Amino acid sequence: MFRDTVDIKVNRIAIIGNPNSGKTALFNALTGMRQKVANYPGVTVEKKEGKVVLDDGKDIVLLDLPGAYSLTPHSPDEKIATDVLLGRLDHTPPPDMVICVVDASNLERNLYLISQIIDCGIPIVVALNMVDVAEQDGILVDPEKLASLLGVKVIPTVATKGKGIRELKQAIAERVMPSLKSQQWALAEPMQSELNELKGLLLNRQKLSESEAFHESIQLLSSPNVLEEHRGRFDPEILAHVQQDHRRLDAIGIDRLSSIVEARYDWIQRVCEIAVEKSPRMVVSVTDKIDKILTHKIWGFVIFLSLMTLMFQAIFTWATAPMDLISQGFNALGNMVASIMPPGDLRDLIINGALAGVGAVVTFLPQIIFLFLYIGILEDTGYMARAAFIMDRVMSKVGLHGKSFIPMLSSFACAIPGIMATRTIESKKDRLVTILVAPLVSCSARLPIYVLMIGAFIPSKTVLGILNLAGLTLVSMYLLGLIAALGSAWLFKKTLLKSETPTFIMELPPYKMPSMRSVILQMWNRSMQFLKRAGTIILGVSIILWFLATYPKLGHGTPSDQLKHSFAGQAGRLMEPLIKPLGFDWKIGLGLVGSLLQREVFVSTMGTIYGIKDANGSPGNATLRERLQQDVDPVTGRHTFTTLTAICLMIYYVLAMQCMSTVAIVRRETNGWKWPAFQFAYMTGLAYAVTFVVYHVGQLIS
Repeated sequence: MFRDTVDIKVNRIAIIGNPNSGKTALFNALTGMRQKVANYPGVTVEKKEGKVVLDDGKDIVLLDLPGAYSLTPHSPDEKIATDVLLGRLDHTPPPDMVICVVDASNLERNLYLISQIIDCGIPIVVALNMVDVAEQDGILVDPEKLASLLGVKVIPTVATKGKGIRELKQAIAERVMPSLKSQQWALAEPMQSELNELKGLLLNRQKLSESEAFHESIQLLSSPNVLEEHRGRFDPEILAHVQQDHRRLDAIGIDRLSSIVEARYDWIQRVCEIAVEKSPRMVVSVTDKIDKILTHKIWGFVIFLSLMTLMFQAIFTWATAPMDLISQGFNALGNMVASIMPPGDLRDLIINGALAGVGAVVTFLPQIIFLFLYIGILEDTGYMARAAFIMDRVMSKVGLHGKSFIPMLSSFACAIPGIMATRTIESKKDRLVTILVAPLVSCSARLPIYVLMIGAFIPSKTVLGILNLAGLTLVSMYLLGLIAALGSAWLFKKTLLKSETPTFIMELPPYKMPSMRSVILQMWNRSMQFLKRAGTIILGVSIILWFLATYPKLGHGTPSDQLKHSFAGQAGRLMEPLIKPLGFDWKIGLGLVGSLLQREVFVSTMGTIYGIKDANGSPGNATLRERLQQDVDPVTGRHTFTTLTAICLMIYYVLAMQCMSTVAIVRRETNGWKWPAFQFAYMTGLAYAVTFVVYHVGQLIS
């Protein structure tokens, strides 16, 4: 990866930058819809690639690296970014050049990463982003002076508005050269002498390039524990030599890490003095004025809760019309299939297996879209960091800090990225606690279950003249998950994973108008992942369940008798005694077992079961909600589903670990099965116990 040549053909580019520098917005502006998301081989860090089409029609692969403050990694995300950039990661080719995105309003902090990339001899173009925000704050950066001081191209951009994108593409298309101004910062003589000596050893013994030897010498000299961090990468004699250097420098009172960091920042300060002009007119920035309200210890919390309530009210009310349209569309499709195909098992499979199962889940796509849209807007405006700051006061009560709340916020969309977001937490114990409780936060996969139960069994009433009871019920489910997560975190911090509450230090990015292009692109990608699951996993489960609920054939009796006689019915009857104390019957039990794979499978399971149960050779026009409302136990004559049953079912899904993908991610993040097994056990036990209490208390007061 380290280069000493100057003429490089560019086919693959990495984009890197500090968190909150606008890197993702720039990536989206350059690639548009030409993106794909996967994981890096062997790890759970998301790998995001896209294609940039240049003016001459040439396609360039653009790799979006995780946010990083430096090439001396302090978190798993930073390590991945560093390893990819330096060509250390298998199955991921090193980039030919780097676009480094910097926040023009925080140039001094951002230049640290640039100085390291320059020292590595990597070709680089600097995207001086958010220049509009900087100007509002009275900060004017001269891109020509900055380019001259760094020895690289500097392109002013406003990614959210598409400004500077064409110029950036032109810079990419031109001849690429590494900066010739490496190590413009100076170290004290003893430190510089040891650095030069170690660099020579690496050049001769390890056969590294000039720039690679320089970078590795810095890492070795500043490393707290050479043998632990670098064993196997270097010759044992070199590591022994480095240990002697450490002892020698420590003995004369040189702080090895601080001396390098301070030397870089001294140079950065000189660069900023020349290239940056600050206006004395802007005493208090717009961001600071807004933060006086939004981060207020009382009003900030009130506004945060109001925004969350508005989000869930909107999810439930605004999505009703498109939901009905999708449901009618699947009914029409089923009727069309029934009119074309002759009666038989194949037609039944298509209508009551595939269409009933997949349609039951896809119907809830509008709610998923609204959820992702709302979260995307909050993220893009910069409010999410404020939410973490506000919640730090609550998090500190349970032994964590606001940085742990960011993974919980991410878990509203999905627990998997929420768990991956814990890599920014420095303390291993705090990171593990956050991993253990993050799945308690209600994710988008639970939303179809909530909406199905609320729509069918919670009365549509207005509370306080403006709030909808159904929307409030939805909010209560999310609050229950959040309260359970905080309570569990407090318990773990007091028992299994005792540690001091860390100090919370977090950068609050400037507020900005959201880029609707970027927000809609993220919403589209996440929604497509939801549909992909519906078209693959849920379709497969629906077909398997249809087979289990259809065979063996009874040959006589009602559809209800046939379902009881089937493989699925027999299995459900076996497990019914276990779940009967929760108010659940065997059909709900089948849904619980089927949704162990992923939670939304419960809805498709109900769609398949009730489609088969009421099948008369044609799909009919009754919705799944109506079929649940009408279902009656033939023995007792009581309704299978009641308001109490619906509430208990939602509570169970709030607290239970019904997602094998999350279990797999936790295993990979914790390097073993111990913690995933514990997590599955405690969440399942908690769900059973709380649901049991709610059901029996509900029976007493009803």
